[in-house]
Order: sequence, then C-alpha cells, then structure tokens
Amino acid sequence: MKVVVLSDTHGNAEIIEQVYEQEQGANAFFHCGDSELSYDDPRFHEMYRVKGNCDFDSDYVDELVVPIGERRIFMTHGHLYNIKMTLTPLDYKAQEVEADIVLFGHSHVLGAQQVGRTLFLNPGSLLLPRGGNPKSYATIEWEEDQDEFTVTFKTPDQQIISQHYFSIPKK
Repeated sequence: MKVVVLSDTHGNAEIIEQVYEQEQGANAFFHCGDSELSYDDPRFHEMYRVKGNCDFDSDYVDELVVPIGERRIFMTHGHLYNIKMTLTPLDYKAQEVEADIVLFGHSHVLGAQQVGRTLFLNPGSLLLPRGGNPKSYATIEWEEDQDEFTVTFKTPDQQIISQHYFSIPKK
C-alpha cells in the first residue's frame, strides 16, 4: 500500500496538482488542511481532506478516520490538538479511534515518529516550510501482511529529503 500526504499548501493549487500527477500509483491521497481552497476544488481529485485553521469552506470536516487496507488512518490539521506543544492529546485521540497512523499538519515542520503502536506523521509544508526544512510532502508505504512501514519525505520535484522505517503492529 502507498499513501501520499500533503499539508499547508496555502492557496497553491498547482502544487497539489503536481504532487497528484507525480504520485499516480498511490492507493490514497491525504491533505491535512490549510489548502485555502474550496472543498470541491477539482484539483483535489479523490483526495481525503480536512479543515485547517486557514480553511473557511463549511464543507470541510475537522477530522477523518479512513481505513486503508487493514490499517486505520486518523487525519486532522492539528491546531485543535495543540500539536506545536505536545502530541499527547493527539495520541489520546489515536487510541480512542484505534488508529495505526495519525496524519496532521499545522506546524509546517516535517516529522515522523512512533508513539506506542501508532505512527505519527507531519508532511511539512509544500509552500511555507519551517524549521530550516525544504518544501515537502510525504509517502507512507507498507505491505498488507507486514508491520514494516517506510516513510519518505520528498520535495515537490520528488527529491528524497529523508527516509524512516517503523514497525507498527496491527491493532
């Protein structure tokens, strides 16, 4: 399985379209909010998307739980969970919804870490990255019958920034 995760594109619809075209083989696409586009913008294609603190279209939801294969993905923007300070409230929510993977944005800082049996991922920003990082998005890849996950952070032109490996047992 392969999912593509982007966030914090802040009005740049072309970059969403570019990543979508480049990653056509993916099983699913996720946008973690602050697109600043209307919910039904055609450049989202079949992308799962949530509301960020800069999104004002009332059709957005604050969070989603999406099953991909045998795994559960929880997605939110992060501003409602105070993610710039701690992942603890987000971890509580992940446990509540039995998520294997948690996707969020808001801080514009890329990162991936395992907390317990859950993978937390922030793809960074494709427009305004922070923390000295380049513009970025992420992919997560895994085999359906395996616990090993590969997270790859990429620039918009698909240069690999970094890769990380995790073992996430099924819940």
